Amino acid sequence: MEQRTEEEWKNMLSAEEFSVLREGGTEPPFKGKYVENHTDGTYRCRACHAILFSSDTKFDSGSGWPSFTDPAVAENVGTRIDESLGMKRMEVFCKNCGSHLGHVFDDGPVDSGGKRYCINSIALDFEKRDKNPS
Repeated sequence: MEQRTEEEWKNMLSAEEFSVLREGGTEPPFKGKYVENHTDGTYRCRACHAILFSSDTKFDSGSGWPSFTDPAVAENVGTRIDESLGMKRMEVFCKNCGSHLGHVFDDGPVDSGGKRYCINSIALDFEKRDKNPS
């Protein structure tokens, strides 16, 4: 696991990124840069660049946040109970650096296992898939 102090994270992330990734905040719905991204590629953790999700499992949930049916690398994505805001939800976090990514719900596509990983765009970096690998 990548070890940094909160001060180091604060110095390397923007205020908005820090709020979401390190303090468990949420970006406004339909405002994130990856909500409407339909390009083939890989989504990485914005804080540590671990591979998290693939465009192959991304779907339009209508929720206002990028949604995925499964992690691309299960070992990089963890879950834990989140009882903040008077709700009981399952938080999704990066296992490599501990950063908050979003939440997972049981209302995803049934034919893909029924999970909806609802992830903040600001918690992600996107790497376009090379169509012509050398």
